[in-house]
Amino acid sequence: MMIKGLLLASAAALSAFSAANAADAIVAAEPEPLEYVRICDAYGAGYFYIPGTETCLKIGGMVRTEGEWKDAYQPDHKIGTLWHTRAELSLDTASDTEYGALKTDMVMRWDSQEGDNSTKLLFANISLGGFLVGKADSQFSSYPGYAGDIIQDDVVSYGPGPTNTELNQLTYTFDPGNGFTALASIEDSNSSGDTYYDSSFTQSNGKSWQISKNDQYVPDGVLGFGFKSGAWGIKVVGGYDSIVKEGAIKARVDADFGTFSAFLMGGWNTDGDKLNKYASGYVTDGACPANKEELCGWGDWAVWGGGSATINDKLKANVQVAYTDSKIFAAAANVKFQPVKGLTVEPEVEYTNWDSTNEHSWAGILRFQRSF
Repeated sequence: MMIKGLLLASAAALSAFSAANAADAIVAAEPEPLEYVRICDAYGAGYFYIPGTETCLKIGGMVRTEGEWKDAYQPDHKIGTLWHTRAELSLDTASDTEYGALKTDMVMRWDSQEGDNSTKLLFANISLGGFLVGKADSQFSSYPGYAGDIIQDDVVSYGPGPTNTELNQLTYTFDPGNGFTALASIEDSNSSGDTYYDSSFTQSNGKSWQISKNDQYVPDGVLGFGFKSGAWGIKVVGGYDSIVKEGAIKARVDADFGTFSAFLMGGWNTDGDKLNKYASGYVTDGACPANKEELCGWGDWAVWGGGSATINDKLKANVQVAYTDSKIFAAAANVKFQPVKGLTVEPEVEYTNWDSTNEHSWAGILRFQRSF
């Protein structure tokens, strides 16, 4: 009994000693849980949540290099082969609000050509509830859709030019989700091309088809509507140039049957004797008859058509033709080869004929592009 009592007393003493020491011990804090990047698929592939926020971010871009032989935009081009390299970085954000998705779109572009380097803010805009404000492509070009899946698709211009197609704007798009859409846009009259046709103005260099942009405070306007059902779609858009006080209207029909798609688009210039922003031309004035510089553009009308055929999962063929009232004919064809995902090799051949001056041009491009 004596031994048992001693053992019990010793155990009690050790227990009390351990409890006293434990009270003085430093308790290590639990490590903070790691916050991994979360996928945000509500706005499409590639978005992820910015850590610590409910804003989704998508990073993308491309690197491209291409060699160009001759020039489809002007006859008898003296430069043989031209090498051009371009890189773009895009940042898109999106978050949910009581008014719908709040989104931003930003694209930076870097170019290098013949020893010259340039940087450009291509896009920067904010959109919410159908409204878009900031810099984006003119809705006259983007709303109905661009021309064919061709590199030099704008030899016969289908939108603002001849320099920039991206411009500052305030746009509202109505889309109830039943196939019908409508659009109204106010576009900066001074942020796209800086040249306009005016037969009464002659510059010191003798080029009467170009004048400097005016100190203009009235914006340009674009209206459009469309309907899509199944494989078919139709859109109509009109643009008004507040400097020239003329405009243009385009109508487009699309058909998409999966492995094959085609489009037909026609445009009308409100005054065929003038170039305006929405019925302009990218060709040089050397391709225009003397004293008829307006023939660098559409004239009264222009038409475009093209098609694309998917041959297999790595190869696609595209073709496009265009013709104007001013007797400019442009045709182009290419193939897009994708040996691996994200890499495209694209050879293209182009032909342009200026019937009014009895001149023509053959040109070609070989492009390599990595998109991510």
